[in-house]
Amino acid sequence: MMLSALPVSTILLYSIAAAVLLVYLPFLLVAYARVQIGYEALATPRAQFDKLPPYAQRATWAHQNSFEAFTLFATAALMAYVTGVNSSTAAVAAIAFVVARLLYSIFYILNIPLLRSLMFATGSLGSATLIVSSIIQATS
Repeated sequence: MMLSALPVSTILLYSIAAAVLLVYLPFLLVAYARVQIGYEALATPRAQFDKLPPYAQRATWAHQNSFEAFTLFATAALMAYVTGVNSSTAAVAAIAFVVARLLYSIFYILNIPLLRSLMFATGSLGSATLIVSSIIQATS
């Protein structure tokens, strides 16, 4: 099925589901690193943070930031869904958010701050676009 054949409302819902997965994707590297260093204490996983290699520490931070970005995006996408936003701009904004957040985590873990920041801004712009589109739709 081609993406263009999907209704915008479906793209919004799929994007929310993809964003949920992206929250936990960086944590897979954290789990791997914990196994590598010897996961000693199930009761105190945060106590091992300083023992993690730098890439796993950055993955932890990417994971935590993904929660923050997700709450804004899910709200924005649901606003667009509820208000019936049906524009290609909304579809592009939702897809751009998902792609940007995937790249954000990759660039964070690889320690490429400039590209990470660019992806953060792109994802934020996607959320903002959905919010503004929803307000316009609701008031017109």
